[in-house]
Amino acid sequence: MARIAAELGLAEALTVAARELHETATPDATLRAAAELAVKLLPGAEHAGVLEMERGEHLRAVAWSDELVRDAGAPSLTHWEELWTSPVVRTAHGTEDDGRGPLSGLGLRSVLSLRLRADKRRLTVLTAYSRDPHAFDESATRLGRLFTTHVSLALKSVTVREQLTEAMQTRDLIGQATGVLMERLDIDAGAAFESLVRASQRENVKLRDLARRIVGASDN
Repeated sequence: MARIAAELGLAEALTVAARELHETATPDATLRAAAELAVKLLPGAEHAGVLEMERGEHLRAVAWSDELVRDAGAPSLTHWEELWTSPVVRTAHGTEDDGRGPLSGLGLRSVLSLRLRADKRRLTVLTAYSRDPHAFDESATRLGRLFTTHVSLALKSVTVREQLTEAMQTRDLIGQATGVLMERLDIDAGAAFESLVRASQRENVKLRDLARRIVGASDN
């Protein structure tokens, strides 16, 4: 019965976390929420952050749960490269930090890194930290993988929403610019759009940016 109750409690906590993640409005907000929720949800986690890495380049911190992680930036832990091929890497017993490592000044001795997404050139990782050298066990790892599944789904969802919103705004902006050219040059919609495309190619400017410039000039 106790195990069932614990599982129900975990399921409810994940449901609440998933709801909060899906309520975010931008990918950056989703990642910030993920870092904050990781501390609340993962056993042993005291701090958390999200880092991105391009192949052959340095890591960069993109979200954090608190100032300690923000100020730490992107510590050069040896296991980052493993995450290109492994969904999770756990460092226990302080083996990454023997007093000389990148986390020594922060007093952090356990690291649990969970891959959020990866393609051929970019890796996004959620990492939890703890002062306890034995903080993250198999249970924390399993829960972490469940949590990152929800984070990844929320991230995909908000990215698609953002892209659709941008596409609609771009369409409206191009429509307005076409209308300005129709009136200014006394031409039909097709000719106005072709003129816009040619100008974009000639000036090597994105169609959206050129349309914004034309609409802005007409408002002044």
